[in-house]
Amino acid sequence: MAAAFALSGCGREGAPAPATPKDGDTPAAAAAPNPASAATPAPAQPPATTAESTSAAVEPLSCTDQIGADAAAARVATCRAVSPATHPPCNAANSCAMIDDEIARSCALLGRDAATTAGCGPAADSAQAAADVVRRYYAAIDARDYATAWQQWGEDGRPGQSYAAFKAGFAQTRAVKATIGTLGASDGAAGSVYQPVPVTVEATLADGTRQRFRGDYILRRVNGVDGASAAQLRWRIDSAKLEEVPAQ
Repeated sequence: MAAAFALSGCGREGAPAPATPKDGDTPAAAAAPNPASAATPAPAQPPATTAESTSAAVEPLSCTDQIGADAAAARVATCRAVSPATHPPCNAANSCAMIDDEIARSCALLGRDAATTAGCGPAADSAQAAADVVRRYYAAIDARDYATAWQQWGEDGRPGQSYAAFKAGFAQTRAVKATIGTLGASDGAAGSVYQPVPVTVEATLADGTRQRFRGDYILRRVNGVDGASAAQLRWRIDSAKLEEVPAQ
């Protein structure tokens, strides 16, 4: 199911999918099969795995699970310090990616003040901020926080694919790591800015198979046009093209 893992979010076609992903969602209109995964058998439980251990294996990881209690507490404190939300997702029981996404969202709302605000990273319109979206995307997948990964495509998720279909594409993925390459120049067109983000992705499947993919994500944001919302001014994944390469 590896090809489906890395390619399940690739491309960009069709109408937007439901905006609020939930684990119980039923695909409203599943995307067309990806050519790289069309011949892959439907996901099956790995051999010698009990129902109990399988359930535990796919539970989302908390930020505490990922980086330890002290580091998670520090990240939560930063999130609470910058978030304007009444009930922000600044909780160590959530994935680090979810917390980081709230920090990035909140810092983007601060505009120029973010540069002097403790805890805020690179400028929201920078190439590095675009790369951080791809990092959060794969960090969320690694933590099995598919809702946060889904929303890196935009508030309504990945166009042309339901959340249920998106999540199913990672059913056999147990670990994933993304390494960002050298960032090039952005390109503007029709009120939007596009930033290529080269990436190498290493994945481990439920049966222990290791796979490697390389390619580019294209991130998009609105170029400060009048009336643009804060969400439109943030980088979001627009498209992706990855190819499998020999694992190391």
